[in-house]
Amino acid sequence: MSLPQGRRHLFFDSKMSKSIPIGIGRRACGWLPYLLLLFSPGSHAEDWDKRMQESGMVDVRTLDSTIQVRLAYATPVNFMSKAVYQGATRAWLHPDAARMLVKAQQYLREEHPGYTLLVYDAARPMAVQRLMWEQVRGTPRAYYVSNPQKKSGRHNYGMAVDVTILDHTGRPLPMGTLFDYFGVEANTDKEEALLQSGRINREDYENRRLLRRVMRRAGFTTISSEWWHFNACSSRTAQQKYKRIE
Repeated sequence: MSLPQGRRHLFFDSKMSKSIPIGIGRRACGWLPYLLLLFSPGSHAEDWDKRMQESGMVDVRTLDSTIQVRLAYATPVNFMSKAVYQGATRAWLHPDAARMLVKAQQYLREEHPGYTLLVYDAARPMAVQRLMWEQVRGTPRAYYVSNPQKKSGRHNYGMAVDVTILDHTGRPLPMGTLFDYFGVEANTDKEEALLQSGRINREDYENRRLLRRVMRRAGFTTISSEWWHFNACSSRTAQQKYKRIE
């Protein structure tokens, strides 16, 4: 099967990369500490860990050490060409979502003892959300990123997670696209048509179904545009019950 345009790149190509002027006004004061973490060359993973702990998040691997973590935005190999988590290695979630992820891992290993979940992204501060939005604003890719001026995504409450599955050798199962691929091939609501047209193959299709099956069994819900994204609650519940990570 031929790869879709851009699929040969890891996560994203870097064509969208640009520098972003940051103005510090009254509205920015609440997330100034995160901006300092984002752009300070002296910041460390421990700084992020402290911020997440203060926000009430939990390191998912303290609940289940078999869950693997490779944070896509902790390296510059992403659509922003920026390591916005500055070397962080831990995946943080609200305890409610973290417990659900542990259940999904258990369900996966019941079906395939040699498989494990791999986390690409978890709780995401609003400062990072704003940075991501600046990279896609005014482009077709804006469809895939929540506009922080209009709403907060479930990532911003620690109630969403981006995951895939590793096989017994530690390699990601083929899912038809790489993580964070902007294109119809990543859609979950068009998979039958994608399969029939050869844009994904049968193995991709079955692997996605496996991932959704264990995540849904644990209580997560999906979205139509990203096979890797799972929500632990509704948007309304997140806003009413949980604290946003600034």
